Amino acid sequence: MKTTKTICFANNKGGSGKSTTCSNIGYALAQQGKRVLMVDGDMQLNLSLSFLSEERVLDIAKSEKNLYVAISKQEDLTEYVYPSDYENLDIIPSSTLISGIEYELFTKWQREFIVKKCLQSLQTSGDYDYILIDAPPTLGTWVINLLCASDEVVIPVEASPWGLFGLANMFEFLQAIRQMNPDLGLLGIAMTKVNTNKKYFKQTLESLRELNDTHVFDTYIRVDSMIEWAQENSKPVGAYKKSARSAHEYNALAKEVVKHVHK
Repeated sequence: MKTTKTICFANNKGGSGKSTTCSNIGYALAQQGKRVLMVDGDMQLNLSLSFLSEERVLDIAKSEKNLYVAISKQEDLTEYVYPSDYENLDIIPSSTLISGIEYELFTKWQREFIVKKCLQSLQTSGDYDYILIDAPPTLGTWVINLLCASDEVVIPVEASPWGLFGLANMFEFLQAIRQMNPDLGLLGIAMTKVNTNKKYFKQTLESLRELNDTHVFDTYIRVDSMIEWAQENSKPVGAYKKSARSAHEYNALAKEVVKHVHK
């Protein structure tokens, strides 16, 4: 039986490139021959929109077959998987209603472990090498759920003057999560929206590398208009333009993730 690794992409700060990093690493892993399941845990639906048309995403969001419905009913997520247009890559889309899931979870028994229970069959089936989860930019019960169902977490950080804002809170949050999920590892920090000509890029990089016991991926993702064009067309950048600089960077970052997750 294969060992499926579940990786959550999380950062309490919005605009960190979290969904973009999650979707493009997922696509890169699939292109490298890994079987990948994407799980969209954010009400903004950005991960879903990276692989499916806007019309289809909105239809699924209104249907009875999305992540919100599955978690509300505490059902096995196996029946909520959709194939994407890309080989080796499936997705469980989200719904805008996921914004209210905090209130629904509040009264549930063992509410922190509902996603873990619903995802368990997929994690043990051997059908996937990786399950990648996109978490919303919050630190509530819902994100606790997503992290309790994960083996590792990747924190995308924007290379900007405000990029490190709130990172200390994120680390404290992960420490609290480890009381419930002791095996949760911090796989690393991925730098995004990098402009190597800006002084604050070097400052951000130096600050991150000074953090104790925190891996910073060697590959960083530079600002690239192809990413936005790909998003406009509901595609990962590698599918939109294979030769794009950012497509090569995401491929390299995906290889780093594989190498580091199996250390």
